[in-house]
This record gives sequence, structure tokens and C-alpha cells, in this order.
Amino acid sequence: MTRCAALILAGGAGSRLGADIPKQYLLLQGVPILRHTLNIFLDHPDIEIIKVVIGADDRPFYEKAIGDLALNQPVIGGASRQDSARIGLEAMVKDDPDYVLIHDAARPFVDPTIIDRVLAALKSSPAAIPGIAVFDTLKSSTGVPPVVNDTLARANLWRAQTPQGFLYSNILNAYRSYKGPNLTDDSAIAEFAGLPVTLVAGREDNFKITTADDMRRAEYMTQNTIGDFRVGNGFDVHAFGDGNHVVLCGVRIDHTQGLIGHSDADVAMHAITDALLGAISGGDIGTHFPPSEKRWKDATSSVFLKHAADMVSKRGGIISNVDVTIICERPKVAPHRNAMQKSLAQILTINSDRVSVKATTTEKMGSTGRGECIAAQASAAVRFG
Repeated sequence: MTRCAALILAGGAGSRLGADIPKQYLLLQGVPILRHTLNIFLDHPDIEIIKVVIGADDRPFYEKAIGDLALNQPVIGGASRQDSARIGLEAMVKDDPDYVLIHDAARPFVDPTIIDRVLAALKSSPAAIPGIAVFDTLKSSTGVPPVVNDTLARANLWRAQTPQGFLYSNILNAYRSYKGPNLTDDSAIAEFAGLPVTLVAGREDNFKITTADDMRRAEYMTQNTIGDFRVGNGFDVHAFGDGNHVVLCGVRIDHTQGLIGHSDADVAMHAITDALLGAISGGDIGTHFPPSEKRWKDATSSVFLKHAADMVSKRGGIISNVDVTIICERPKVAPHRNAMQKSLAQILTINSDRVSVKATTTEKMGSTGRGECIAAQASAAVRFG
């Protein structure tokens, strides 16, 4: 029986995107790009072995991205893509697959039919890659700003994509024997070794996320593949009591009083927790964390919020955004808003721009206006595919 392996290259820094972390760990609709990519190969019935090559300093990002996926230990890559591919292939020696598909982690929209076409071509060819025929007119240029100096013939030109498939022993030997300068893809190594490379049809959607424009395109595509939206609302209020600080959205704020509650009385986080539970018809915070239970006394409310987020994930949902309004006369929320957004985003594992924290007063009216309590109202949107 033919054994097929997938080698996912996730060791790049993605500097052209200008993000704070490698691009393969950025979130698309709340899910890391790498995980989107891995899910496609994990779900393919012909892929038996998966190895992921990561950067030397990226282990924390990787662990967070894969979560509970059943994968082997990652392989630490080299200084270039070519080095990482060679190291990854060497790490498969004990597995000894018949075929190997080498794929860029930052191509999260590869279609399973592309994988099928590459594997089918390998039955009669030692190498096969997906590609897109070039139809645009091609120009070469020099100078800054660039000036056209030639028009190139586009006939018989293709844009190469991944996964690029090979007979495992052939591509491993090709990498071992190649001593030239770095090449931009794996099929170039195969060509150097004299292996014929078959082209199969790729797809425009199978693009590699490289620039900020690519990221915006990817976000648009994922937004339009998830159609079932559910919204939940939450409300909570806690009275002032003795103390010297309050906790709002996980941020400690010095104050002349504290908030009374069985847990840390983070009224904003409690409201968001109820909003997420409401979106999935999951009861309320008191159902999951009864104040009558001593183990929740003085508990950090991030435990409650993380529980709600995990429930959303286990039911197949993705948190689209959360919005909380804190209602009080004091303390002032505005100086702490950015820290609150970052705190919530980290707990929910979504981007900060999907978290909104606002504040208002009741113009001195009612219990909040008299400074007797702080209230919070929250909404949350959850997508289901």
C-alpha cells in the first residue's frame, strides 16, 4: 500500500507582511493560518504522515496554534526554505514514505482536489506540481522607480504552487546531492537532479500569504465561507465594598474601593462570558461556576471566560468579535482601554481589533450614578461553518 506524507514548511519569518509574529501564526477568523493549513492535510484520506518544520524560536507559537491536534513533534528548520525542506525530508527517513508532498504553511486555501491531482500524477511521474498558466503580459524592469526595459514572451509560462509532490527517495537524494545556490522551490531541486516534473492544474485561491494585501484577501475569503452567525448578550453588576482596587477585563486598576463578589468580581469579564454562553445556548456563568461552590471564591475571572471560549470552539464555533460597555462614574476606564483589549484578546485567542471596550456613565442617575456599583453589558458574535 502506498504511503503518503506531507511536509509542511512553517519556518519562515514572513517579514514582508510586517507583522509582530511569523505570518503562519496570525489568525484568520480566530484560527491560526497554520492550523487552517494542517486541517486540510489531516482531513485528507490519503495522507498518513504529517511533519511540520518550524523556526528555532517559534515553539510557543506552534504549540498554541496546533492546540489539541494529534501531530508528531515539530522539526526545527534551517536558515532558508531550502535548508528547512532538506531537514524535514531527513526527519522522515524512519517513516520511509513512498510519496511526499511539500507545502507552504502560508497557503491555507489549498483545495483537496489539488492534492488528489498531484498524487495521481505521481503514479506515472517522479515529481508533480500544481501551477497556474500565465495570461498577463510580462515585463522586466530596472532602476528605482522601476522602468520597463523588455516585454517577455508568456507562452508556456506557469506560476508554481504547492503542495509539490515527489517520490520520497528521489527528492531526498536530490536535496542531498544539490550543492548550488538557494533555489525558490522544491521542483527546482528535482529539475537539477534531472527528474521530470509534471504540471497539474492549480487554483487561484491557492495563493501564498505574503503581503498585507494577501492577508486582507485571506480574511475576506474566510469571512465568506462561514455563514451561520449567532449573537449573545450578557449583563452583570457588582457593588462597591472594601478594597483598594478593582479588576476590569483582567486589568487591575487602583481605586478607593473594591468590588464585592465571590470571585474577583470582574464585572466586564462576567458579562462577556455570559454573552459567549448565550451565543451557543450554553446557559449562564452561574450554571458553570456556582457562587455556592467554595473553589470559585476569589477565582480569577479569566478562568470563566476561557471556559466559555473553549465551549465555543468545541461546538465548532469561531469567535468573531466581542463588545463590552462598562457603566460607572469611576474609576476612569479610558486610560486602561488598550490594556483591557489586549487582555481579552489573549484569553479569547482573537486579534485585538476584534475586541471593543467602551465606557459610559448614567449621568449621576441610579445606583451606578451614585457610585454604588459598576455594571457591564456585553455582546458577542460567533460564526459556525
